[in-house]
Amino acid sequence: MGAELSDSDKRRYARHLILPEVGLEGQAKLRDSSVCVIGAGGLGSPVLMYLAAAGVGRIGIVDDDEVDESNLQRQVVHSSAQIGLSKVASAQARLEALNPSICIEPHITRLSTENAFDIIGGYDLVIDGSDNLPTRYLINDACEILAIPWVYASIYRFEGQVSLFNYRDGPNYRDLFPTPPPPELVPSCAQGGVLGVLPGVIGSLQANEAIKFLLGIGEPLSGILLVYDALETRFRGLQISRDPKREKITELSDVEAFCASASASTNASPAGAQVDELRADEAGMMFHEVSASEAAERMSEGWAPFVLDVRTKVEAELATIAGASALIPHDAVEQEIEQIPTQGDILVYCHRGGRSAMAAVMLAAAGIEPGRLYNLTGGIDAWSLEVDSNVPRY
Repeated sequence: MGAELSDSDKRRYARHLILPEVGLEGQAKLRDSSVCVIGAGGLGSPVLMYLAAAGVGRIGIVDDDEVDESNLQRQVVHSSAQIGLSKVASAQARLEALNPSICIEPHITRLSTENAFDIIGGYDLVIDGSDNLPTRYLINDACEILAIPWVYASIYRFEGQVSLFNYRDGPNYRDLFPTPPPPELVPSCAQGGVLGVLPGVIGSLQANEAIKFLLGIGEPLSGILLVYDALETRFRGLQISRDPKREKITELSDVEAFCASASASTNASPAGAQVDELRADEAGMMFHEVSASEAAERMSEGWAPFVLDVRTKVEAELATIAGASALIPHDAVEQEIEQIPTQGDILVYCHRGGRSAMAAVMLAAAGIEPGRLYNLTGGIDAWSLEVDSNVPRY
């Protein structure tokens, strides 16, 4: 523990100091702590401001973007006067004005496999404020190798989610999402929009998790995916467990290529494809694409396909479609093909339709008549949106 708090600090943090869970010792912990925030946008804005206001002594900011007018609807750390300025420089100026006693470390760059260790090494905690899958996988892998916990969040339209990964023996991002969905099934906020206040809610939850972690108080969100629905003002906590079969990450891989390969191999059809649309993969095999609403309608009329869930066991514990016939991870369908009936239609689903398309290709290659195979477009996520809102989204 460093020096005692100054009189100025005692005045500034007075409302913290009267909390028994914080007090003088806790405030000194915050002052002596360090957090690296990846992204100074919608999520990064509230995270940065609340951590600075709370007195976290060293805050790193990583971003290579500039402030645009379209950012100001939700990225509240910036202002109209900063349009065109580096987001890192804009955020740094705002935080130093808010709390001049803390240290802001600017990193005007994009996190990459080349710089990840140099940037995040030495911080106590990493917070994900990014907006793309490759960066998220990179944060996850680098943090596992460096043994640094990180606070995950994502937002889209009216929904957000938060969790704490790599905390002690808890799960990480690859336990929740072993493989990335194709980009076309994960539209960005620029494509799909986002309620301006949503990153404020979710980013504040991230800051709260960070402060709890740094102080060592409360129950961490490790092993829990907290999902917030802004339209219903409802929170749900979904259990996540570590996959015991997942190999420990020991080196950084090319996450851009990893995510791109998932897109190339799934080549998913656009959402909304109907049941009479046949789809060809690169090898020329054909199988059906069926939307969630069309599948549900056909089931109500008596269609009874064998419903095959090709997600992981961890994902199946989060949410499942009622009446699913079997759970076989997509990369094991060829080895477990004896579980697949030799007659009748087969409805294959995963999270958002990518892995199930891969599974359909593998099943067809293994000898199952492609005309029996139906890929659920948009996966269980589309089922929740179009058919059964009681199925949790994650």
